[in-house]
Amino acid sequence: MLNKVARLARVLGVILAIVAAFVAIPAQVGLILVVLGLIAGLAYGTDDFIRLGVFLLVLPLVGAALGNIPAVGSALGMVCGNVALAVAGILATRVAIRLYEIVAGDVKGIAA
Repeated sequence: MLNKVARLARVLGVILAIVAAFVAIPAQVGLILVVLGLIAGLAYGTDDFIRLGVFLLVLPLVGAALGNIPAVGSALGMVCGNVALAVAGILATRVAIRLYEIVAGDVKGIAA
């Protein structure tokens, strides 16, 4: 059940990231994207950490490069920026889970 909610949050985040770049939304889109990313982070595993980190680092570069396209470049750059916000939320969840795993492992090691 939790995995389905996390996947739904990921889908909603991608859709919102795209729509918000082309349509004015009178809400705090950045905050919504980060919260959806925090929820979506529950669907990722430990093996996805490096891939997500690289994705987060590359997205602003891709957005800047796409910004040079006439007419739609700025909107495409905004899409990359919006997706980067969602990925930042995903990584925040993965970091928190990893820290929990490390501390739980250390506590179990001390107790043994």
